[in-house]
Formats: sequence, structure tokens, C-alpha cells
Amino acid sequence: MEDFSKYNGEGTPLRKAQLCMLNILIEIDRICRKHDIPYWLDSGTLLGAVRHGGFIPWDDDVDIAIMRSDYPRLKEYLTEELPKDLILQDSINEPNYPLTFPKIRDRNSYFEEKGMHKMKEQGIYIDIFLMEKVPSKRWKHWVDYVYGHCFRALHNFTTPMDKLLSSMVYPLALMVLWGTRFVNHFIPSNQIAHAYGSYSTNIYDRSLIFPLCDTEFEGIKVRCPNKPHEVLTIVFGDYMQIPPEEKRQQHAGKIEIYK
Repeated sequence: MEDFSKYNGEGTPLRKAQLCMLNILIEIDRICRKHDIPYWLDSGTLLGAVRHGGFIPWDDDVDIAIMRSDYPRLKEYLTEELPKDLILQDSINEPNYPLTFPKIRDRNSYFEEKGMHKMKEQGIYIDIFLMEKVPSKRWKHWVDYVYGHCFRALHNFTTPMDKLLSSMVYPLALMVLWGTRFVNHFIPSNQIAHAYGSYSTNIYDRSLIFPLCDTEFEGIKVRCPNKPHEVLTIVFGDYMQIPPEEKRQQHAGKIEIYK
């Protein structure tokens, strides 16, 4: 069995960051359970829970998901109830924010990440991926490309010229996005995926996600999909296979914790 302590052994910067993320997750779990808002572990965090019982040893972020329709309610409660050292970050409260999904950030830390240097809040974070009904994978891929690219460009994630061109295309991209969501209401489908604009094309039947169940993550109980094996197979294939060192990717260039 490989010794992974070189990544996140006790007292290492990464382990301290992971424990900071764990504290954020505990707060999200508390608020979501209190207000009956379904959330679940997603992507690499779900993989870590199943394969390692917690964080993937080299992982430096946490991914959870909620239905897009639940986000306005969650945002209200998070804004009211998060501790003062945590803050919700999205494109509404931070104009330069280039992502279509929100984060919750720790305000007593610094997480250096490519493309995020213009952000006011740059602390250690948890991603909250928004999910919605997506009947067509091919159409989603196209909307992701057009709308997602324009959104990122207009939020200063690219060159000034690209921003200018995207500003001209953006009204049309918005019309396509809104029209797609309107039409999707009338299409019989049980498929959901990361919300339009996210660049993620993995699609799941709702029965793989709901009803949610509990799983253990770093010694606490958190919510996870109904059928984690099927979900992880869609995302990672043979997910129990440990990747070689050169493929153990991290997001942070630098992590600092002030408290």
C-alpha cells in the first residue's frame, strides 16, 4: 500500500487546508440539513469518500452539488447563517467572478489559483456545483461552449478583444440559454447534469442521485448520491485504480492559512 503522507501528512500545508475545507463542509451540512436542502458530495470529493474514506490525499478542494432550483433558497440561508469567517462567492456579489457556480470561501486563508487573481476573496474554498435537467448531451455541450465562453470573457477571464467579441454574442447566448431551460420544462426526461455553462458533460439519471443517503467523510456524516458506484463510474471509469503520480492534479499554486 502506497504511503500518501508525503501529500497530506499531519501538519503539512495541504492537510491544514483540507481541515479548513472540512470545517466549511460541516457548516454547509448543518445549514442544508436544518433547512431541508438536498446536497451531495460530487466529483473528486465523492471519489475520496468512497476510495479513501475522506479526502483524496493530494486533493486541495471540495466539491458538492445541489439542484439549481434550490440555490436561491440556499444562498439566502448561507448569507444569513454562515460564520463571519466564511463568505459565499458568486458572480452577483463579486463582479469579476468568472464561474457559473458559487464557492464558499474561508476569509482567513489564501488559495492561489490560475485565473482567480482578480478576485476580492481568494481564500480556501468549497465548490457548489449547480445541477439541472439536461435532456440532450450534445445540445448541452454546445450551450456550455457558447454561453460559458461568453460568461467567462465578460467576467475578465480572457483578453480584452475576446471580451469585446463575447459582449456582442452574449445577448444571443442568453436567449439560447433561457429558451433551452424553458423548453426543457416540457421535455420528459429524468437526466440531470451540471448546469449549462459549466463545461461538464457527464449526465446522470435522477435515480442515481436521489434519494440521497449518508456516507462517512473524514469522520463525519455527509450526504452522497443514492448509487455512488454508478456515478463514479460515469465520471472516472475504473475509479478504484490509483492514478500515477504525474496525473495527481492539484489546483493551488500556493496555500496560506492566517489563523
